[in-house]
Amino acid sequence: MHKVLAIVGPTAVGKTQLSIELAKQLNGEIISGDSMQVYRGLDIGTAKIKPEEMQGIPHHLIDICDVNERYTVARFVEDAIEAIKEIEAAGKLPIIVGGTGFYLQALEQGLNLGGNQDVSESPVRQELLAKATEMGYQAMHDWLLKVDPKAAEKIPATNQRRVIRALEVYLQTGERFSEQINNESNLDFKYVTLTADRELLYDRINRRVDIMVEEGLFKEARWLYDQGGRSLSASQGIGYHELFDYFDNQTSKENAIAKVKQDSRHYAKRQLTWFRHKVKSNWYNLIQHENTVDEIIEDAREWLKN
Repeated sequence: MHKVLAIVGPTAVGKTQLSIELAKQLNGEIISGDSMQVYRGLDIGTAKIKPEEMQGIPHHLIDICDVNERYTVARFVEDAIEAIKEIEAAGKLPIIVGGTGFYLQALEQGLNLGGNQDVSESPVRQELLAKATEMGYQAMHDWLLKVDPKAAEKIPATNQRRVIRALEVYLQTGERFSEQINNESNLDFKYVTLTADRELLYDRINRRVDIMVEEGLFKEARWLYDQGGRSLSASQGIGYHELFDYFDNQTSKENAIAKVKQDSRHYAKRQLTWFRHKVKSNWYNLIQHENTVDEIIEDAREWLKN
């Protein structure tokens, strides 16, 4: 059994600072569980930890991709398991930090991407259903034949639900429906889930966005825009695609910033919902001092003993 401590929660809730303290106290190394921090050059918009903030704690799965690459959940599972084994071999505790719930669920549970689970809470499925109504299901099956021939051979065009599901898996994860994840890594997760009063959290998010703008978010987003803009998977990250409308002269700078804040708040709400319903979380509120770091450390040590 491989023990993994996971520090999760909405954006701007204090995961990074806590992770450093836990890594120092529990002899750990950190694995990023964020789907956007894998990209080189995207530092400000992803709230990537700065080298001086790491305090000598090794970090894994940060800056491992170029922005023109597509990073999938399957690759994350593979990379994370490799990092876990490497950290364990050094006699240390793997600590995953991040808010991409689907990635962590896939790692912990060996999520079967072709099963009945929802791939995410994105509108991908609704968009596919709309396309099916417009194009017809034979055209959708022809599309599936191009991206996943093995699945198309097994799924008849008349099975509308399965055709849509196979396309949804491919578009959302980058993995073929016919090549599902089977994770047998036998992981024992303890989730440390941070939370805070909704209005207080939203205020922290708004202030974080203002700081990002001051640190050069527009310059970073413009660089990504020039690399390929909306055609890149990396551009889907909050803090980037909202500014593309400004670069296209479709909105004002002020409105673009307001949209980043709005999308960040909505994402935080979805993150809280995900961890409330998808995993067995241990909830802590450090911001409002309902819990302490020492309390989290003690809980983690008890879990490590068992």
